[in-house]
Amino acid sequence: MTQSPSLQTTLQDRVEAGQRLVEPLLKYAQRPDVIVLALPRGGVPVAYQVVKALDVRLDLMLVRKLGVPSNPEFAMGAIASGGIQIRNEDALRAHPISPAAFEAVVARETQELQRREQLYRGARPPLQLKGQVVILIDDGLATGASMMAAIRAVRLQAPARIVVAVPVAPSETVEALSFEVDEVICPLMPEWMMSIGYWYLSFPQTSDEEVIELLHRAWQREAASDASSREPFDD
Repeated sequence: MTQSPSLQTTLQDRVEAGQRLVEPLLKYAQRPDVIVLALPRGGVPVAYQVVKALDVRLDLMLVRKLGVPSNPEFAMGAIASGGIQIRNEDALRAHPISPAAFEAVVARETQELQRREQLYRGARPPLQLKGQVVILIDDGLATGASMMAAIRAVRLQAPARIVVAVPVAPSETVEALSFEVDEVICPLMPEWMMSIGYWYLSFPQTSDEEVIELLHRAWQREAASDASSREPFDD
């Protein structure tokens, strides 16, 4: 496990957050077997800084938090592409809800996940992760429920290695994830998490339009790089 602790106690914005993940990830630079999967929406601008610096591929891992109805910011579980669903049993004990209420949240978030899948990825083929080094990136973690769902979805495809890289997360979440993946990188690990946005000076909601723009930039650069590598040498 790589924690990469830092004395800095705040992040300027998601751009700086992504830039601070670059150095601990340099060993993965310019490797064709590496793919960065961002958790939208907030993870995309963070991940974009990483793929731009490392010259690696970018795609998405669609995950939706299952918020407690009385406190939507508190995760009682999460879902991910591929039918993955996890439950946060501690949260459900603290905030007991009926099975019907739980399933209603699952149905609503599944609909939103499918909407984002179509909006962001369009006709792009499904992810092929077998034998790949997968770096999962978000703009921060609290309980880690969404990231755990992402990890399980990725693991189903038998990657060679799974790395989690996030700018901020509580130490107990980092420790828990370290048993699930090959490496965890987290520069800022506050003793008390409060909320992810608390540790950013600027933390506006990331829009669908920003996600799409950054993805298309990354995919255009990837396509240009592939075309360049296929060009024959002049005699």
